[in-house]
Amino acid sequence: MSTRQGNDGVAALGDLRVVEMGQLLAGPFCGQLLGDFGAEVVKIEPPGTGDPMREWGREKPHGMSLWWPILARNKKSVTLNLRTPDGQALARRVIAQADVLVENFRPGTLERWGLAPDDLRAENPRLIITRVTGYGQDGPYAPRAGFGSIGEAMGGIRYVTGDPDRPPSRAGISLGDELAGTFAALGTLVGLHARHRTGRGQIVDSALYEAVLAMMESLVPEWEIAGYQRERTGSVLPNVAPSNVYPTKDGPVLIAANRDTIWRRLAALMGRPELGDDERYATHGARGANAEELDDLIAAWTAGQDSAPLLGLLHENGIPAGLTYRAKDMLADPHYKAREAIIRLTHPDFGDFPMHNVFPKLSDTPGGVRTLGPALGEHNTEIYERLGLTPADIAGLEAAGTI
Repeated sequence: MSTRQGNDGVAALGDLRVVEMGQLLAGPFCGQLLGDFGAEVVKIEPPGTGDPMREWGREKPHGMSLWWPILARNKKSVTLNLRTPDGQALARRVIAQADVLVENFRPGTLERWGLAPDDLRAENPRLIITRVTGYGQDGPYAPRAGFGSIGEAMGGIRYVTGDPDRPPSRAGISLGDELAGTFAALGTLVGLHARHRTGRGQIVDSALYEAVLAMMESLVPEWEIAGYQRERTGSVLPNVAPSNVYPTKDGPVLIAANRDTIWRRLAALMGRPELGDDERYATHGARGANAEELDDLIAAWTAGQDSAPLLGLLHENGIPAGLTYRAKDMLADPHYKAREAIIRLTHPDFGDFPMHNVFPKLSDTPGGVRTLGPALGEHNTEIYERLGLTPADIAGLEAAGTI
């Protein structure tokens, strides 16, 4: 279990209070990242049902999500009906005590609920309001519903992912949502830094398609200036060679020797040192132009070898290489163990619960996982009593369906 704090006993974001409104993935992933580094994240969920992420996931032992304990780690859950005037009034009181509000509703939803950013900031001028949507808060597409898959397509990554003879593919994770959540967390921290100088909060506008677009490297000027349309290229990047998956007796290995010096080391290791200075392969441009024949040469060398000794040889000679890991490989890997990349906490239903640790690592104020995803409304009493509500007040709100 990773619970380290800073040298002064306080987590890096331990002085921050975050209110998370919204559901599913993009906004809550932002909340997870902030909570990982110590922020108190109070997640507001609908009474009775909670965030649909409580039910999501391919595998559901005991009928429960294996995703929720991770996405909602380090968070506190309160129930609150944001669609009623009483619920909206109570939400304003919770937000008035916060440093950050994270929400991922469709634009205009907060405004319809009487929680417009201008009104919230009038009551709490230091508030950072982080808004995560498919298309952003303005522009002609802003009112549209936007999920991660649509943002991935519009941002460009779907078109270039997959094999050239197949339709566009997708990554096996919710990449667009998590990128939008990551950029939202970055924007939140930038806003908080600016607040140290100005004393004022601001609005952070993170759009799914723009978070994906930010990853697309030189795709746009390649088209505009060079007239080149990037296409799907499978396991390789055009003009970057050798960098591919190569066969061995017991499974494929990845080798990336696409720098001149590294390529010469690989050529010598293959017993073909003359290839290092061959005009067909000696430079980055030449290797890119002759990538297919170069891959054939390397594959002919690797195919007769076992992967483990081959990888040992490559590592000894400073040539980047590795395997394509699955979960079981990660759990068995000594480097993962040494760096505590996967940690274990105890879940009340699942028992020993493995998950990825907090990244990146900080030397003085590292993050940590303090708790797994909470039960629905687990922290109602704690948070609402903080507002001055009595047990009788809380019981009345429960009876009315407000919480």
